Amino acid sequence: MTTTTFSMQTLPAGVRPVARFARIAVQSAALAVVWYVADFIVRRLGLPVPGGVVGLVAMLALLFSGGLPARWIKSGADWLLSDMLLFFIPAAVAAVQYGGLFREDGWRLALVVVAGTLMVMVAVAFAVEQAARLERRLALRRVRVTRHAARA
Repeated sequence: MTTTTFSMQTLPAGVRPVARFARIAVQSAALAVVWYVADFIVRRLGLPVPGGVVGLVAMLALLFSGGLPARWIKSGADWLLSDMLLFFIPAAVAAVQYGGLFREDGWRLALVVVAGTLMVMVAVAFAVEQAARLERRLALRRVRVTRHAARA
């Protein structure tokens, strides 16, 4: 018994967009199911973290362990990320409803946003610097080990 694998190139030209749409829809639905299950678990167990965070950790564990090949969710994830700006529209519309809050405490909110952004930037810069130092030390150690092995 032989197995045949299909790719987008083996499909007729008119079927390719439909197959691509179907793949993106199925993969996006799979990502939504992971989020829904994680959110259900968080609510059921009363965990103090959002369901999205638990879903992200579960998805990372599946990807890193090899239990879920990245190609199974790549198209759906790429589509969701490309249209992510649309997900912020409801938040922007909701902010319009709180015009009085922004008039009274807008400067405080702006200060918090700017300070939070600066703290994130400093933390990322520090983490990158520490990672670069660690990588330089490891590279130097590898060079020393190879030189020592070459002399022996």
